[in-house]
Amino acid sequence: MDVIVIGAGVVGASVAFRLAQAGCAVTVLEASRTGAGTSGASFAWLNSNKKTPRGYHDINVAGMLGHRAVRDELGGAPWLHEGGSLEVVSTDAEREVLIAKVRRLQEWDYKSEILTPAQLRELEPDLDIGALGDCTIAYWPGDAWLDPIPYAHAMMQAAIRHGATLHRGARVSEIGLQGGRTTGVTTVDGRQFHADRVVNCAGRWGNEASRNPELHIPLAPRVGFLVFTPPAPVSLQRVLRTSIVDVRPDGAGRLMLHDNDMDTRIAEGATPSADMEEAHTLVRQAARLYPALETMRPEAARITVRPVPADGYSAIGPVPGADGYYLVITHSGVTLSPFLGKAVTQEIAGGTPEPALDRFRPKRFFNDNLGPIGGAEALTFAG
Repeated sequence: MDVIVIGAGVVGASVAFRLAQAGCAVTVLEASRTGAGTSGASFAWLNSNKKTPRGYHDINVAGMLGHRAVRDELGGAPWLHEGGSLEVVSTDAEREVLIAKVRRLQEWDYKSEILTPAQLRELEPDLDIGALGDCTIAYWPGDAWLDPIPYAHAMMQAAIRHGATLHRGARVSEIGLQGGRTTGVTTVDGRQFHADRVVNCAGRWGNEASRNPELHIPLAPRVGFLVFTPPAPVSLQRVLRTSIVDVRPDGAGRLMLHDNDMDTRIAEGATPSADMEEAHTLVRQAARLYPALETMRPEAARITVRPVPADGYSAIGPVPGADGYYLVITHSGVTLSPFLGKAVTQEIAGGTPEPALDRFRPKRFFNDNLGPIGGAEALTFAG
């Protein structure tokens, strides 16, 4: 079976690896370079911490387990950083929500704990807990974070070892159809690639792979803004989320900073710069937690647009009216990628549907099918 995979981000590279491993003749078309899109500007927190309904939670857990399985399969994964995640809240309203979340996740057998301030100090001794006031602390020891570009590169190299071909600078502009059957794709520079199946993993740019609106799904993209400090004398070991700022390590002593509220202030298409006032604001917020940052300036900033289907949930599966055309768009791509690599391959190369994906098919956006899933909880946590 000849298969074209559009996009070499964390999802596309994972799908390409598993398809090639299954014996498919895989061609990967990447508009820029491996991980150049949303993958390279992701907070990259591996979790199923606030992902509902249960079916969505379950496939994210499968993704978390998949990352550890990939590590074991390849004999190592320097891009995978375990140690869990922490959430610290201070107001009564936040406390009520957090405790309810911990209880729900415990019922779902997702390791969750409420910690004392003394336990938090043991885990993160450099954190100024006093800045958080009278706080409630939750800990998820099974969470982790990822270096997404090294991960995507490793998956792409594994795909190539199994015979896949990668074309960089190949931006797809049209999905070929003949008699309702996919025949391949055409790139913006006129090159044609023929295949039995096309798997669109272009994420935010998924609809741009075809000028035919009947192949599009409605998207509700969300801007993501990240700021990076210079190497700092801070011993943060895991993902830390607070009402002040979200922080995680980013290698070589650098910290990555994020704040959901700050995302809403950044315009799509804005040029990222360490000189942006918003970047300085995030460093100042982080310095409240880590006084060692007080004299530091931002080293870099990144802006991306997250690929979010209109109802906030993944769209994975065949596109109605285009036999052989398969869509994979999700804002949980970093967490889900190893699960999706296997599940998509099972469906395309093995011909066996994955029941866990039944609720997340693109067909819900077409004609009078299932209709959108759920509501605003997915859209308000698009990270």
